[in-house]
Amino acid sequence: MKFYLAPLEEITGYIYRNAYEKYFHNVEKYFTPFISPHTKRCLNSREEKDILPEHNQGMKVVPQILTNNATDFIRIGKTLQEYGYEEINLNLGCPSGTVVSKGRGSGFLAYPEQLDAFLEEVFENLHMKISIKTRIGKEDAEEWNRLLSIYNQYPMEELIVHPRIQTDFYKNKPDWQAYEYAVKESKNPLCYNGDIFTKSDYEQLLKEFPNTEKVMLGRGIISNPQLIDMFESQETKLDKKKLKAFHDEICNGYEEIFSGDRNVLFKMKELWFYMGNLFQSSEKDMKQIKKCQSLAQYRSIVDRIFA
Repeated sequence: MKFYLAPLEEITGYIYRNAYEKYFHNVEKYFTPFISPHTKRCLNSREEKDILPEHNQGMKVVPQILTNNATDFIRIGKTLQEYGYEEINLNLGCPSGTVVSKGRGSGFLAYPEQLDAFLEEVFENLHMKISIKTRIGKEDAEEWNRLLSIYNQYPMEELIVHPRIQTDFYKNKPDWQAYEYAVKESKNPLCYNGDIFTKSDYEQLLKEFPNTEKVMLGRGIISNPQLIDMFESQETKLDKKKLKAFHDEICNGYEEIFSGDRNVLFKMKELWFYMGNLFQSSEKDMKQIKKCQSLAQYRSIVDRIFA
């Protein structure tokens, strides 16, 4: 099985990716938080730092692009080729209201004719591997047949399917009936994405779709970095020593690139929003992390949690 790390804004940047690769080393591809086109230049300074080859050594990284403009997608793709990237990914899955209101992310799915024209232009003019991460529709799963027929016209590296519609956000259950349709009808290689949080979730997916070869994990890995290790072993207990070292690697990495405690704490608090559920009776500790104003105070709380 090949596992991919889904992009999560503010969390899965190069600091997180490097720490994860160092301590777990079980992800085939890391997808970057999305890059949005800018009017004056392709990449802003934050995006450029995130994709610099020297910040991503020893990993297979796939930059993800968020746009509904083919010219911008091609322009960014060519820029990324100059950095040495062979594959890029189109984001057609983001359900955020601000993104969708601009017809981007999963909002683009509401305009199949424009999407088809976009893909035709991109595949004609950009000579590199292109994958797509998609939802199954904007407001109704009935949109999926039409969307898949469009995708089938283009030679993608792979189609990563999150079987929810945009208006689901992350509520309701993934629509496995829609994913089954993709398994039967897709002309492109598939990767499954959506609600794999436990070993039993993973086993149920394989029971339903035994020929699955690729799984993308996002919130599941961020919540439990040992999740993939648990898929492939009988061990169910957390390795707290390894998890603490992983945490410290991330925190130290942010300290190196940010000045002052505030920005480091913002990043680490975002991480604990997901990881907090790993620890029993953690509600009080999570409140203290949320309120703390200094790294010294933060480290004291974290040491207590891992103890």
